[in-house]
Amino acid sequence: MKLERANFRFYDENLALSAAVLILTAISTSAQSPPGVRDRIADQLRARIESSTEPVGIAIGAETVRAHRGLPEFYSGRDYRSAWIGEGRPLTHAQRLVHSIRTASQHGLDPEDYHLQSIEALLQRADSSRRNGSWVDSAALSELADLDLLLTDAFLALGSHLSAGRVDPRTLDATWFAEVGRRADLPELLDQVIASDRIEETLSALAPQEPGYARLKDALRRYRAIAASGGWPHVPEGPKLELGIEDTRVARLRERLAVSGDLPSWREPTEEFDEAVVEAVRSFQTRHGLQPDGVVGAATLAALNVPVEQRVRQIEGNLERRRWLVDDLGEPHLLINIPGFELDVFEGHRSVLNMKAIVGMPSRPTPVFSAEMTHLVLNPSWEVPHSIAVSDIIPAVRADPDYLTKRSIKVFEEWSADAREVDPSTLDWSVLGKDNFPYRLRQEPGPTNALGAVKFVFPNPYHVYLHDTPSRDLFARSDRACSSGCVRVEKALELAEYLLGGDSAWNRERILSVIDQANEQTIRLPRAIPVHFVYWTSWADSSGTVHFRKDIYGRDPLLDEALGKVKYSARDEEASSR
Repeated sequence: MKLERANFRFYDENLALSAAVLILTAISTSAQSPPGVRDRIADQLRARIESSTEPVGIAIGAETVRAHRGLPEFYSGRDYRSAWIGEGRPLTHAQRLVHSIRTASQHGLDPEDYHLQSIEALLQRADSSRRNGSWVDSAALSELADLDLLLTDAFLALGSHLSAGRVDPRTLDATWFAEVGRRADLPELLDQVIASDRIEETLSALAPQEPGYARLKDALRRYRAIAASGGWPHVPEGPKLELGIEDTRVARLRERLAVSGDLPSWREPTEEFDEAVVEAVRSFQTRHGLQPDGVVGAATLAALNVPVEQRVRQIEGNLERRRWLVDDLGEPHLLINIPGFELDVFEGHRSVLNMKAIVGMPSRPTPVFSAEMTHLVLNPSWEVPHSIAVSDIIPAVRADPDYLTKRSIKVFEEWSADAREVDPSTLDWSVLGKDNFPYRLRQEPGPTNALGAVKFVFPNPYHVYLHDTPSRDLFARSDRACSSGCVRVEKALELAEYLLGGDSAWNRERILSVIDQANEQTIRLPRAIPVHFVYWTSWADSSGTVHFRKDIYGRDPLLDEALGKVKYSARDEEASSR
């Protein structure tokens, strides 16, 4: 019955689409009205646009046209000729735009954000006017002008959202500094596509073309199908479930894992927790960034019982985040997914080096930004940031007077390069604090250095870099949000070797030799490498497997709310006038 309901919904949607196309076809093939209709519509468009005032815009019933610059620019450039209405009929590219609006949901966008209901109502009234012979009276002409404006605004808004995103991330998060979106002159583009009648192809090309976006769209389709079929069952609370257990809850667990595809050979929901269930649980845990031990404990149970509707919203939000990315990420490039706790080196769309990463804790988040890596440092010293010195190191010195000596940390009287070194035993650490600490701390190279053996530098105003770490045990954790903002990498030596691969003088043997000497040495890379920090809590990998991660910085609800509440934003206006 659940599948039948899903099929009926699919049938209803396609029936509605077919009806809309029939209406448009009927209008476009009807007998043409007397000449001059387009001129009279042009007069209406000019009057509407020239009399509009910002920020109110042009009101059309319950709809408001918001592209204050883009829309007037488009119409004035064509002397206010209608774009979608011919001499008494909608043109064929209007049909194509209506179809593109309907399929916007495939991108996680809401078709009603693009005037779909109003456009369809106006199309129906236009057909009615044709039938009763009032096609060219003043009321009908006014509605044709309304239709033209709404179709134009829909194209500009949908094009903007596909190319640059629905929401500006900088309005949601103070630590989001990445360049946002792909640039397109949408008014000029609309003029071109109207002439070529390639509306659908053009809008589709405005969306991200990288494979990860297409895979996530497919994941959205699959998870919406699960939701339409009733979702997955809830696994009841109780003791942990593991190999050898027989419990009525295991039957529900089997069914839950089968629905999400983690248990592909599911038959009848038996109560035995066997090896097949262990492997299915491990698959689920891996996809959700949990320790893959095959045991259903509290964390795994909580992830299992997240409603499918929430996962759908999570996928929609991460499609939006991918639309914020620029097209050209560089070749090759480094990509650090903060909630995924991973770093990948990409050549084209293929990861050639993958490693675990440790990112900023929620109180000290790693920012989202892009930069170019220019050099690395072997055996780096660590200039301790003032914030870490006063919040972490001063309390440690108070608890252990030998703390600095044990870790080879020197104290300097101030921050200049030639500052005098100070004996830490001469300072009264009990009175030093945030507003009373002029000193600079530097940790010398060595086995206890917090940066490990390699530091990777990409100049940026946030003082963030990648580095090795002596605390190797942290990489075994599933939740690795425990740094002070910089990112620690699991395979620092392999990354250094890759980045220096274009320089024959720096092979693995020489890198190890310099590290063994414990002398600090800066090496410029043969070429600058783009580095991108992203925040993805859901993605589909190259095999199509869908992954979800904990929203470590609490950004998903803010984005979900913005996508649901904000019908138009300042970025619509900005993008529509490019």
